Amino acid sequence: MTYIVTDNCIACKYTDCVEVCPVDCFYEGENMLVIHPDECIDCGVCEPECPADAIRPDTEPDMEKWVEFNRKYSEAWPVIITKKDPLPEAEERDGETEKLEKYFSETPGEGG
Repeated sequence: MTYIVTDNCIACKYTDCVEVCPVDCFYEGENMLVIHPDECIDCGVCEPECPADAIRPDTEPDMEKWVEFNRKYSEAWPVIITKKDPLPEAEERDGETEKLEKYFSETPGEGG
């Protein structure tokens, strides 16, 4: 099992999760985070820290595409280990549907 980030992170990008990760397996895009599924040690401490409920175990139904999504972008984006402010529109975008199609950016974040 591993944990992965789903589309509810898009346009929110809360970073509470990165501070508790013991193996620094979060990677930052311009408007979301991902978890490297091969680096995650399945400890689960990040899941309850996410205000947007965007972190899920890969054992839930239909998570295969998100495992591959997280793998792809964790190999392209910089690691993030420091908490940052969420995106300005985070509260209004939290829980919105179809965020992948509407807002996702492949652009890397700053990391750090």
